[in-house]
Order: sequence, then structure tokens, then C-alpha cells
Amino acid sequence: MDTGPLTLRQFTAPEDVSPALRDELLDCWIEVTNAGGAAGFPFPPIDAHLAGPAVDSLVAGLDPGSSRLVVASVDDDLVGWLNVRRDDFRLVAHWGTLHHVQTRTGLRGRGIGAALMRRVRDIARDEMGLEQLRLAARGGAGLETFYGRLGWREIGRWPGALRLAPGDDRDEILMILAPL
Repeated sequence: MDTGPLTLRQFTAPEDVSPALRDELLDCWIEVTNAGGAAGFPFPPIDAHLAGPAVDSLVAGLDPGSSRLVVASVDDDLVGWLNVRRDDFRLVAHWGTLHHVQTRTGLRGRGIGAALMRRVRDIARDEMGLEQLRLAARGGAGLETFYGRLGWREIGRWPGALRLAPGDDRDEILMILAPL
């Protein structure tokens, strides 16, 4: 799958997401979650019946001003994706939140996630007019190290906020990238 160059594309409207891309998003989300990734479904395994409505909701909410999908592909095959959203409420409209940062499990460590993160920074700043980005990451997975290498900084934790199983409570790590 990874023979060609990495291509990054963004989608800003539901009608721009083809049925084939929708299916690739769904497959990636299932793969990442079932491999233990913190991608919105805390209790694997999941399947298309559970993840499908979440993909459809994300796609239906795409809007140039408030929600964008950024997709990484190699040879027209999806290898990773993320979603950036902002609230239009004037008090908080200057910042956005990242959701569902995902890379195909067999392709991790090849710079795909970092490329997505660099691209979303440019989109947020230059196209959406945002001044900062925020995200929440599950503790215990080393995600704060990954994001930290890209300029993000930890601004707080909710200790034990996430209970994955009896005796497996994880912190929720709050991170920020500012200025963009």
C-alpha cells in the first residue's frame, strides 16, 4: 500500500465525501479501535453497525467554517485521517478541537500522523482563522509524547477520568497548540 507519495486532502462538505471514502473512514476507525486505539469508542471490539453512524454523523457535520476532515492517502488508499472542529459561538470561536486522529495500524511510525497534524495546523490557522487548537488524549498510550514532539503542550489532566475496565483507570490529558 505505501509505494507512492503521501497525499493530504481536506473535505469541507458532506457531498464531497464519496461512498468509497466513507467506507475507508469506517474501515480505518474499526481497525484503529479494535487494535486498542483511543478513537472515540473505548470498548473494542466494534463493527460497522456501531461505527457507521459515527462516521455518517461526522461527514454530515462537515462545513467550511466549523468542521473539516483531513485525509492522508497513499496510492489513493486511505492511510490516516482526523477531524478539526470549532464552535461558532463568538466567545470560543477563536479555537478549535481535534478529534479522531487515526493512522492505519500497520503503517504507524512512518510520519503519517505527523503529516496530518502539520497540515491541520495550517488549515486551522490559514483557512479557518483559528488561533489555537485543543485536544484530549487518553493517558497510558504515550500520546502526549507524540503530540509534544509536534509542539503541543500539556495543560492539565483529569486523573482517572476514563475507566476502561475494573482497575484500569486512565487520565485524560488536555493539550493545546498555541499560537498556530
